[in-house]
Parts: sequence; C-alpha cells; structure tokens
Amino acid sequence: MKVFVTGVAGQLGHDVVNELEKRGHTPVGSDLAAEYAGIQDGTAATNCAYVSLDITDAQAVAAVLEQVRPDAVVHCAAWTAVDLAEDADKVEKVRAINAAGTRNIATTCKALDCKLVYLSTDYVFDGQGETPWQPDCKDYKPLNVYGQTKLEGELAVAETLEKYFIVRIAWVFGLNGKNFIKTMLNLGKTHDTVRVVCDQIGTPTYTYDLARLLVDMLETERYGYYHATNEGGYISWADFAAEIFRQAGCDTRVIPVTTAEYGLSKAARPFNSRLDKTKLVENGFQPLPTWQDAVARYLKEISGGV
Repeated sequence: MKVFVTGVAGQLGHDVVNELEKRGHTPVGSDLAAEYAGIQDGTAATNCAYVSLDITDAQAVAAVLEQVRPDAVVHCAAWTAVDLAEDADKVEKVRAINAAGTRNIATTCKALDCKLVYLSTDYVFDGQGETPWQPDCKDYKPLNVYGQTKLEGELAVAETLEKYFIVRIAWVFGLNGKNFIKTMLNLGKTHDTVRVVCDQIGTPTYTYDLARLLVDMLETERYGYYHATNEGGYISWADFAAEIFRQAGCDTRVIPVTTAEYGLSKAARPFNSRLDKTKLVENGFQPLPTWQDAVARYLKEISGGV
C-alpha cells in the first residue's frame, strides 16, 4: 500500500512513516521544507520518498497527490501552536492550514478514491464536566481558534469523503519536536520545584504507539470517528509531571496549581480532555499501552536506550 503522509517533519508524521516502512508499505512523506532530514537532530532520517508541499495551495495538493496516486493519506500536518493561534494576525493563516488545507487534501482524496486519516483533537469540545467524550459526539463547542479550525477540518473531511478515519488525540509526545516531557526534563535540571496545573484532566498519547494504531486502521475499512490516547487512566498535567520526574530519577517537586492560579495561557484550555476509547476495541483495534509504560519507553528512546 502506498501512503502519503503530511507533516512528516513533526512528531507523529515521522513515526507513521517508520511504522509504514516496518510493515512493508510504501510511504511518501511531505512537509513545507525543500528536503527532509529526519528527526531534528538528524540522527534518524528515514529513507522514504519525500515531496515538499504547501497544503494551503489547492492546485499543488491536487498535482502532487495525482502524481503520487496513493492508496491512502495520513494527514498529520497542522498548525498546533495553540496560544499563538489566538493572535489576530495569525487566525487567517491557522484557518488556511487546519481547515482549508484539510479540505484541499480531502477533495483530492475523493477524486483519487483513496482513504484518509485525519488527526484531530479533544479541543473540538468545550472541555466541561467530567464525563469522557464519545467519538461520535457532535456537541462541538471549541474554546479557542486552534480547536475551532481543527473542527472545521473534521467537518471538511466528513462532508467530502466516505472512506475516512477521524482520530482525536490529546497531550501528544514523541521523538521529533517539543513536548511536555522534554519541557519537564529541562526544567528539572534547573528547578527544585515546578508549578503544574492540576484541574485539566486527560491522558497522554505517545506517537510511537499511535502510529501503530493508525497503520492498523489503514489496513481495514472500519471508517469513522475514533479517540486514541494511551491507556492507564485519566490524570492531570501535575500527575503527568510527577510521574515523569519519578521515572527519570529527578528530585524536582511538582506543586499542583489551578489553571486560574497558573495564568499565562492566551488560549482557553479544556478542563475535561477525557476521551472515551471503547470504540477502538468494539471495532477490533488494539488499544495503546498504558501511558506509564509509554513514558518509560520514551525516556529510554530519548536517552539513546532503544
């Protein structure tokens, strides 16, 4: 199976390409850069074919995909800088990437009759209450520009295609790029204590594990909306930070604070990021391992242990 992967320079796109290669599929990666050098430190560049592509250019999207003629597309490319998206001079660009860019991808997938996996987010919901969000829930009330534009991307996919997987994820960490674990480890080197919010609840997602699930999906025709984070229970960011320091053998102490006490964030964040993942098992997909196990494997990965 030939699979076109957007956003291959990001955390998830890189792992998806590697998982596809591992299973004998043929990935073609794409991103904005003229060339792809693998992960940012350059030590693990994949050998897959690569095409530079601006997904906001509808004609370029059509031309590239018609030339590649993939059997499926995994659409990882997105604007993910949540606070920066709130700037008035950035909103149009964020929408061009997350909404219009996604519609460009979906439109060409329809023309080529190929499957599409679209990565979305818990931010399409308002994050209120304590009940886990169901994948087929349509009670959308995004709190910020990022969530609104990702929702518009979801709707573009669902309105255009029948052969799609919309997969909502949360609290992502992987080898390539910035993430919460790397931030905590860096703070742990210079701080005895760190303040971390305790009233935003969800579950982390390790891109290595998620990539395996996404390829599992591509190998089926069990289309629809899904939620996919690691197992292991719902936690706060403060809980997450404490476990990171514990596993890393770091003495830094976590001071739990409310979102209001923490301040700083320009964009409103959801308090309830609990995603119900039972639909995965109901459709024959293997759930992701626990987030605690994922953290242990990730710490080994970034230390060169695997």
